[in-house]
Amino acid sequence: MNNNDVLRRLRYTFNFNDKQMVAIFASAGEEVSREQISQWLKKDDDGDFVSLFDTKLAIFLNGFINEKRGKKPGAQAIPEKRLSNNIILTKLKIALNLQAEQLISLLETVDFRLSKPELSAFSRKVDHKHYRECKDQVLRNLLQAIDKKYHVERSKKIVSSTDKPAKPGNDKGNYAKKKTNKTSETNKEKPSSPWVEGARPNASNIYVNPNSTDNPKRQKLKLSK
Repeated sequence: MNNNDVLRRLRYTFNFNDKQMVAIFASAGEEVSREQISQWLKKDDDGDFVSLFDTKLAIFLNGFINEKRGKKPGAQAIPEKRLSNNIILTKLKIALNLQAEQLISLLETVDFRLSKPELSAFSRKVDHKHYRECKDQVLRNLLQAIDKKYHVERSKKIVSSTDKPAKPGNDKGNYAKKKTNKTSETNKEKPSSPWVEGARPNASNIYVNPNSTDNPKRQKLKLSK
C-alpha cells in the first residue's frame, strides 16, 4: 500500500468531501487546495495523479485525530518526515480511540487474526528487540475493518410526492378533457316539455288521444256532410 491508498480509503469510509479534507489538513497546521486533494485521490495510472509524501499523510492523520478526538490546546504534533505502517496503525488507533482488545476484535470482523503480543510489537521502538514491522496485509485488513464498522453512507435526496414533476402534457390534456366535458354538457339538448321518465332525449311531445275517457278536455268530432 502507498500513502495515496490510505488517504483514499479514509476519505471513502468517512465520506469526507473536499471542503472537509481541506479542513482536516488545516486543523493540523497545513494549508492545501482542492486541486491538491483531487490530485492525491486520482488513480495511480491517471495523468493528473500526484504522489502523497510521508509528511503530508502524517499531517492528515494528525488532523484526523483532531477531527475524531478533538483538537488539544497548544502546539500541534510535529508530523513525521518518514512514515511506516506501524506509525499509521498507531495514529488510526489513537484517532478511533481503540484499545488493544478492541482493535483485535475489529480485525476479526474481516477474518484476520492478530494476537495481543503481536499488536504490542508494532508499537515498539525500531531498536527494541521485540519490535515487529507492520506489513501491508495488516494495514490493509485494518482499513477494511474500519470501513466495515465506521462507513458513512452518502445522504440521498428525498423526493416528496408533492415535489414530483408533472408529466409533460398532463395539464394540457386535463384541461382539454375538462373543456370537452363542459362543452358537451352545455350543448346537451334539453328534452321538450312534457317529459317522460325513460324517454329518448330527442323524443317528441307525448301524444294525447282525443278519444280517451281520461282526457278532461275531450273534444267532439263533427261529422262531415
